[in-house]
Order: sequence, then C-alpha cells, then structure tokens
Amino acid sequence: MNIPNHIGIIMDGNGRYARMRGLPRSAGHGIGVKALRRTVTACYELGVKTLTLYAFSTENRKRPKEEVAQIMRLLLKFLRNYKDELKGRDIRIEPMGDITALPASIQAEISHVSGATAHNNRLIVYVALNYGGRAEIARAARNIAQAAVDGELAPADVDERLFSQFLYGDENRDVDLIIRTSGELRLSNFLLWQGAYSEFWVTKKKFPEFNKRLLKKAIKAYNKRDRRKGGLNAE
Repeated sequence: MNIPNHIGIIMDGNGRYARMRGLPRSAGHGIGVKALRRTVTACYELGVKTLTLYAFSTENRKRPKEEVAQIMRLLLKFLRNYKDELKGRDIRIEPMGDITALPASIQAEISHVSGATAHNNRLIVYVALNYGGRAEIARAARNIAQAAVDGELAPADVDERLFSQFLYGDENRDVDLIIRTSGELRLSNFLLWQGAYSEFWVTKKKFPEFNKRLLKKAIKAYNKRDRRKGGLNAE
C-alpha cells in the first residue's frame, strides 16, 4: 500500500457526536481528544511523514465562550502530558496558525513541546490552531511585500516556490490526502494553498469515531486515484 507522505485531517463532528448521545458538546471534544491520540498513533505506525490536524480555526472563535474555553483546557492538558501522549515515539509537534492570539498558557506549552520535540523526524504533526487558509495566504503576501520594501527581493522573484516558503511549516507543504469526518463536503478554509492537488476522502463518521481502520480505508481509496495534477497519465 502506497502511504501518502502528508495527510491533512479536518476533525469535524465532536459536538454532533455528543448531542446524538444526549451529552453536552464539551463532552464530544473530550472524546475527540482520544480519537486524536489514536490518529497520531495510527499515522506513526503506517509510516506517514507529515500529519496536519485542523484543531481550531479562526472561525471557531465565534463559538460560545465556554465551548472555546473547554477546547483550550483540553488542548492544554494534551500538551502538558505530551511525554505520555507520544510514549517515546519519534514525533515532532509543531503549531500552525496565529498562536499569538491564544491564551498565554497555551502559547507557553506549545513553545515548550515544539522545542522539546524539535529533533524528532519520523512523523511531524502540525496542529492548526487559530488557523485559516485565507489568513495564512494574506500573512505570506504581507511578509513578501515587506521583504520587497526592505530590498531583500524583487517582485520578479515571486513565484509559487518562493511564495510557499512564506507559509507555515517546513518544505513538505503539499498535502497528498485530505480527510474530513462528519460527512461535510467542503474545505472550511483548511490548507487552501497546500491542498491545491490533494485527494479528498470524506466519511459520515464523526471524529470521535475515527480510528485506524477508517484511516486505512481512506489510504486505500487514495491508492485508487489517478493523480495527474492537471497533466496526462502515461497512457
């Protein structure tokens, strides 16, 4: 089985999963953290190189304050227990998004975990926090414009390769496979640049139900795709 180098996951449906079971939405987020653990472990075991998890979007800030606070508490707990969560695995955790707008406690833990796992390379996990694809592109454009004003580059230097260097993350930016749970058929402002030629796989299962079996099912479907990226196949 050909394993995608980079998988992005839109972790959707925590709240709906809880409501369907007569639980408060906050309970769904707690159960979703368990699915997050399973997902990271499964990607590690299958040999995925990069995993980007859509944890908290710029639009999620519009949700009720208590729900946002619950998400932040769960995230903080996950980060503080990162050694137990990773269980000695060669996994690097990196933030992706405008973390300066997050609570100081979250920023401190993200910085700590990122530094502590900086030398791990078997699986890189980007946690998209306060992230939006449009905001990321606008940020890159501002930084390129500033570099031009400072005389560090000329407008003629700007091409797709240079632009991508101003986005979040390392050199492995293009996403091979984007998975979305809960059945919705939209990107929701996730990896708009990096996902230009991504394959999509959607399941009606809510994210708390996501597991290794579903991940392998998505990868199996990915292997059946004809990835021409606008060109023609060998035939």
